[in-house]
Amino acid sequence: MSIVEYRGFAGVRLEAEVIGSENDPAVLLLHGAGQTRAVWAGVADALEQAGRRVISLDLRGHGGSEWPDDGRYDFEALVEDLRAVLAQMGTRPVVVASTLGGWIASAALERDAALLASGLVLVDSPVHVDPALAQRVGERLREAATLAPGQAQWDVRLFDTLDTSAMADRLDGVAAKIALPTLYVRGAISELVSKEDAAAFVGQLPDGELVEVENSALVVTDDRADALGGYLIDFLERRAPRGSPEYRAGSDARTFRDALGCFATGVTVVTAMCPDGSPIGLTANSFTSVSLDPPMLLVCIANTAGSAPYLRDAERFAVNVLQIGQQPTSNRFAGKGEDRFGVTPWEVGEYGTPVLTGSLSSFECARDAVHDGGDHFILVGRVLKAIFEPRRDPLLYFRGKYRKLHFA
Repeated sequence: MSIVEYRGFAGVRLEAEVIGSENDPAVLLLHGAGQTRAVWAGVADALEQAGRRVISLDLRGHGGSEWPDDGRYDFEALVEDLRAVLAQMGTRPVVVASTLGGWIASAALERDAALLASGLVLVDSPVHVDPALAQRVGERLREAATLAPGQAQWDVRLFDTLDTSAMADRLDGVAAKIALPTLYVRGAISELVSKEDAAAFVGQLPDGELVEVENSALVVTDDRADALGGYLIDFLERRAPRGSPEYRAGSDARTFRDALGCFATGVTVVTAMCPDGSPIGLTANSFTSVSLDPPMLLVCIANTAGSAPYLRDAERFAVNVLQIGQQPTSNRFAGKGEDRFGVTPWEVGEYGTPVLTGSLSSFECARDAVHDGGDHFILVGRVLKAIFEPRRDPLLYFRGKYRKLHFA
């Protein structure tokens, strides 16, 4: 076991306990209000024994995490804490969160979910708020926090800041935006969420499942650790398996393509002029430098591409590296049936090639060689001129999706 620290929103120090091998898939555990990471002890042990690396995080104002002097415990600060932690992790974990933690995780993962996590498990996370119930729970937690003066496990100022009704409104419709495999675990006799509300919430998820733990009001308890652990491990093995998909020659080509997609790339548009003077171009991400002296690069073009015959024969061509604002351009030059250059700003470069204005960089090239490469051909160019814009960020492509740089 080790203790690690993360930086949350506005630099707040957040503390987590970590068990398991760093080579195992990660699971991030997030407790509820008025609890600490200790509530997950039994579940964390079960997950470690099942071959998972487990990170149990204390929310701000709880346990070993910082209790901010300004008493800032508003919901958005808690949400940004989690997003900051996920951005600092070296892997995309499955997030397992209960009660308030479930609300935080749902809001944190309503955007960029696939960039931050690989799955989500919500445990006893309320869907609608009963004001009377919320008041009773708050009173119980306040009382528990003051039973041992100087030894409280959480900051009672939390309950002066959090507005449960506002949080519920904030989360209205969020389920449909969580683009992750998601499991909802409900205590069968829970007073926090009804079976009907839980089912309705799961029905809105793009990829959701619902299970119930019999004879349980709150699932995250010592006497329910085995039952919860069983559901979690079953979900993890099905939706986030420990084993890696494998491709062998002659087997599923999709697996091979997915493996190649693990190499993050930039996105380019390769352009040239037809013999009649009209511009052509297509989107390509198989692009790399070849040599500095002489300056050379290459790009791979599919043989079936409509522009392929012209690019194969062109004496000069350009490679335009796209920036984050040019995603529509990438889509346009990857599709068919649209006047690509008619709606894209461009100009004729110094060496007669179409150069897309506003690109991150553009390379005007003379054809040096063309090599066959299976269902593609390899176009090697000698760079005649290169221009670039140092103030823009690149458009990235990873695992079949556009991405952007994240500065942690």
